Amino acid sequence: MISKQARVAQPFSAEAKLKRALRNHLRTLGFAKDDNGDLVLPDGGKEVVRNLHRSQWREKMTAALPLIARALPKALPHFANGAEIDPTKIKFRLILVRSRTAEADLFRIATLTWSVPVSPGFGRRMRYLVWDDGHSRLAGVIALGDPVYNLSVRDNEIGWDVHDRARRLVGLLDAYVLGAVPPYSFLLGGKAVACLIRSKEVLKDFNRAYGESIGVISKSAKHAKLLAVTTTSSMGRSSVYNRLRLDDLTYLKPLGFTKGFGHFHITDSLFEKMRAYLRERDHDYADKHVFGEGPNWRLRTIRAALVGLNVNENILKHGIQREVFISTLAENAYEVLKDGKAKPDFSTLRSVSQISDLARERWILPRAERGEIDYRSWTREQIPNLIKRKVGLPTAAKRGTG
Repeated sequence: MISKQARVAQPFSAEAKLKRALRNHLRTLGFAKDDNGDLVLPDGGKEVVRNLHRSQWREKMTAALPLIARALPKALPHFANGAEIDPTKIKFRLILVRSRTAEADLFRIATLTWSVPVSPGFGRRMRYLVWDDGHSRLAGVIALGDPVYNLSVRDNEIGWDVHDRARRLVGLLDAYVLGAVPPYSFLLGGKAVACLIRSKEVLKDFNRAYGESIGVISKSAKHAKLLAVTTTSSMGRSSVYNRLRLDDLTYLKPLGFTKGFGHFHITDSLFEKMRAYLRERDHDYADKHVFGEGPNWRLRTIRAALVGLNVNENILKHGIQREVFISTLAENAYEVLKDGKAKPDFSTLRSVSQISDLARERWILPRAERGEIDYRSWTREQIPNLIKRKVGLPTAAKRGTG
């Protein structure tokens, strides 16, 4: 029989262990705390972000080792060598990714080359390979998923109150993966890829997948229309997403910056320890499914664990600001999102083919002609080392001022 003293000591030990893990994690990242318990960022937070990304990358790499062993040999031939790319022949097309397919493996391998670890996304999801038909090679990847619930710069821009947002957030998605892979990234391919979220094909795919879906929470038909897509930079101001215009159309508009609050700095492994802690206490949030149990499940789960541990919730104020952008697919997107009465006007949407042609002339060809980056020296054999962070990417040479 377990004594009363033993029953008290065991949960205390588990709490103490989790508290130590949390403190050690924040200390390793470089955070300090002020007298109010708020986190303090050294050097503006840049080193914290680097440390955090390294920590997250190690977790993701460990989990991805079976995928790499199985899928990388088959995926590698789909990446381009720089020497085989003729910028004048680049022609993008979107391939919708289905789960448990070769395309899904290629998508996941491509995201492993990202400098920032990629989220799996939440709720509704649409994933794409950006394919270059001119060379039959992978040029980039896009993933759209459910947006975060609380985002003040977005809500203020649209003019939402809490009731508007609750009713019409279904008309938004968030691009949580958005970019080009080498060597297309060296040719400003990331700008072209970002523009593709505002295309006829994306709208058509959304309508087919979610236009008449039944809400898991509300149990009613949503009749959803994709009116806008948001995205955020990994840290600070984004040079890729800013000034995205093709002819007379703006493809991404900057809205401002996040407040630096959330679970950005809580790694997956630490989050799982928090869930285990709540599970031992039969807390509802421990095993609530992400989709269908309301927004911000992960944040609410972390908060519940912090309350149970008697840890100041101010540690969620990480202070790392990210730039927020919005792409409006409908010309009157804000009006529809605000009152839900107007009919969406999608008359200015272009096809992926049209956007590809415009982006090639606007960004890709001028970058190639300027010779700012030696994209031709890139080979697909560098992809495995890029995944392992054993090779750096070239940066554009500074242009002369004279």
